[in-house]
Amino acid sequence: MATDSFRHQAAPQLSNVRLLVVGDVMLDRYWFGEVSRISPEAPVPVVRIERREERLGGAANVARNAAALGAHTGLLGVTGNDEAGDEVEKLLAGAAIHSYLKRDDAISTIIKLRVIGRQQQMVRIDFEDAPTETVLRDKLDQFKALLPDYDVIIMSDYNKGALVNVAEMVKAARAAGKIVLVDPKGDDFSPYQGATILTPNRSELQRVVGTWKTEEQLTEKAQRLRVELGLDALLLTRSEEGMSLYSAGEVLHVHADAREVFDVSGAGDTVIATLAAMLGAGAPLAEALATANRAGGIVVGKLGTATVTREELFPG
Repeated sequence: MATDSFRHQAAPQLSNVRLLVVGDVMLDRYWFGEVSRISPEAPVPVVRIERREERLGGAANVARNAAALGAHTGLLGVTGNDEAGDEVEKLLAGAAIHSYLKRDDAISTIIKLRVIGRQQQMVRIDFEDAPTETVLRDKLDQFKALLPDYDVIIMSDYNKGALVNVAEMVKAARAAGKIVLVDPKGDDFSPYQGATILTPNRSELQRVVGTWKTEEQLTEKAQRLRVELGLDALLLTRSEEGMSLYSAGEVLHVHADAREVFDVSGAGDTVIATLAAMLGAGAPLAEALATANRAGGIVVGKLGTATVTREELFPG
């Protein structure tokens, strides 16, 4: 069944939604410059940097997307006790996101540095360390303490170490009656057992269930996984093919809503944040899905890890 309805629904009260994002926090750095020559040292372009920009990345970008929609948003994660960690805190404050960051003296904040020339990404340089056990234990305790204050939980897993306790977090959140959405990573989804909705992309799902040749095969594999993991629904994001949502009662397909695709980085963050905010506001699953699809279509038309505002999503 396909659904592209709910295009003109009234804007829900997203400001009433209390949403907590937990996961791998990163700082996205963009260096923009001009490319006018090739290096004499190696066959690579020389980029003369003219402008620098810093944005929230990873789980922090999910929180940024939720806050941009007007949801009351908190972020629980780990950064280093360094300049990049200070910058993340500053950006969170600027986006009106409640920070519950743990500062780990033993690691550096995860940074993804992108060098852009001629409106094109020339290179990406990653800096990353896994958090220490002591900090992760503190984070788990704080997560349990924060649960009464939030209605919807997003687990944003980038496989960088911040969600090693994800199984216990999902169990605690579901026992407290919370809606739990998980953006998964890796080749084993069993730690996400019992979540409300899992949102893998095509390659992530293939890594777990294997390949498929037909829609029927895909539906069978997706539904089997959903039942095995005890999920209410499994949302497969399929890039230019849109999204498919598998639940006990039905399968919903939405077509990709992109105008011009400029940059897909962070689009999954926008989709899960929008879906979570809509569900937190009490929207039916089909309506939440259609709105999340529309948000994803808007954000891929922007450069880098961008957000969609409530006004863009519900014009007029």
